[in-house]
Amino acid sequence: MQIDPNFIGLAAGILTATSMLPQLIKLLREKQAEDISVFMLCVLLAGLALWVAYGFMKNDLPLILTNCCALLINTLVLIFTLKYKD
Repeated sequence: MQIDPNFIGLAAGILTATSMLPQLIKLLREKQAEDISVFMLCVLLAGLALWVAYGFMKNDLPLILTNCCALLINTLVLIFTLKYKD
């Protein structure tokens, strides 16, 4: 049995894109962000934006969609981190 590489790529993208959801939920519940690195989030957002650009260059819809989702979630994490940092 052979697994479709697109399935592996899509599964990896979904897992990666949603990996910060627990952090976002914790931020929203606790309204405290002292332990979150703004620099790390900025580097991550830059990398995700480059993945989206690469996806467009390769015309790879799963790559574009999963990284756009990750970009949105991590942008929200950054916004709430800045809002709740003392």
